[in-house]
Amino acid sequence: QVQLVESGGGLVQAGGSLRLSCAAAVGTFSRYAMGWFRQAPGKEREFVAAISGSVGDSTNYADSVKGRFSISRDNAKNTVYLQMNNLKPEDAAVYYCAATRAFWSRIYYSTNEYNYWGQGTQVTVSS
Repeated sequence: QVQLVESGGGLVQAGGSLRLSCAAAVGTFSRYAMGWFRQAPGKEREFVAAISGSVGDSTNYADSVKGRFSISRDNAKNTVYLQMNNLKPEDAAVYYCAATRAFWSRIYYSTNEYNYWGQGTQVTVSS
């Protein structure tokens, strides 16, 4: 069983930055690939970013956030981060952290591929 707790959300002006954190209560964090998803009101939950297990040598991003967001992991702290820069009003959503058992350096993009989810953290961007 993996428990995930997100933090770091809040209200920020357009163009500002936030760093989300996701702390995992799990025995061997490095065995899990991690992802960030978001869900705005009335919309489907969508992929934002993902990082492979182990040392996280593979990452990928949704086109809408490439060049602005960065995912990273600290296995010593059992934590994955999402650094969000140059935020736009359309980035406003509840952001969810997700985990799934890793297989080599594979990246996982679909909500169906993740077994564990956090409770979400709200990001609001004012224009």
